Order: sequence, then structure tokens, then C-alpha cells
Amino acid sequence: MTIFKNMDTLEKLYVVWVFFLQIVFILHFAIRKVLFESYTLKYGWLVYALCIPAVIISIIILSGGKSWAFWLGGFIFVIYAAFGFWVDYLAKIQFRSPIRVSVLIPYVILYLATVMFYWWPLIRLNKTLWFVYAILYVIATILNITSH
Repeated sequence: MTIFKNMDTLEKLYVVWVFFLQIVFILHFAIRKVLFESYTLKYGWLVYALCIPAVIISIIILSGGKSWAFWLGGFIFVIYAAFGFWVDYLAKIQFRSPIRVSVLIPYVILYLATVMFYWWPLIRLNKTLWFVYAILYVIATILNITSH
């Protein structure tokens, strides 16, 4: 594939991971509201659990000497996932409806930081990948907002 032609193995790993994760977010947001009882409450935590492979991939990329831009997203994802898991599954804090600003703001900032630090570095590798991810990000955002 010509998009991957000039990329090394670590860059390819990064690209595959960030697109996989964004597609998982899209699928999760698409079915979250419709299948709240059967999926979200029981299995939604699996999205947070993806921080485990995310941080492993970030460590591999960091160990490979790549720029911080390619590994920071995984570490931010761990913080977001830990906070989200604690809020949603351990403390069971209702913050989406009604809105609880003290929880919503850090939650949204951590989520956006995760997604942005996976999106922005793509421009260093390939503008087409950056643009495609932007489209996926818009789709995920619309689904995320409408699924609450």
C-alpha cells in the first residue's frame, strides 16, 4: 500500500493502532444508547481497557526512539481510562445527565487530549491519513454527543 511505503514498522504500528481505536470509539458511541442495558453497562468498560494495549504500544514506540508525538497519546489514554472507569464503574457518578461540571470537564478534556494526541501526529506521516482520521473524529464526536 502506497500510504505505508515510506513508514517504518513503528510508524505503521502507530497508524494501525490509532485507526483501530477511533473505529472502536465510533462503534461504541453508535451502539451505546441503543444497547445501554445489554452492552454499555456490562461491556462498556472494555473501551477503557484498551488503554492497556495503548500504553504497551506507546512504550514500544518510545523505546524505539520515536518522537514524543507518537507515544504521548497512549499515556494520556491511560489517565483518561482510569478516570473514566473510576467515575463510570467504581464510584458510579452520574455526570452526564444531569451535568456535573466538576466531573464532566476533566473527563472531556482527557478524552479530547487522547484523541487529539493520536490525530495530530498523523500529519507528520501522511496528510491523507490525517484527513481520514479527521473525518472519523467528526463522526465519533457526533455519535458521542448524540448518544447521551
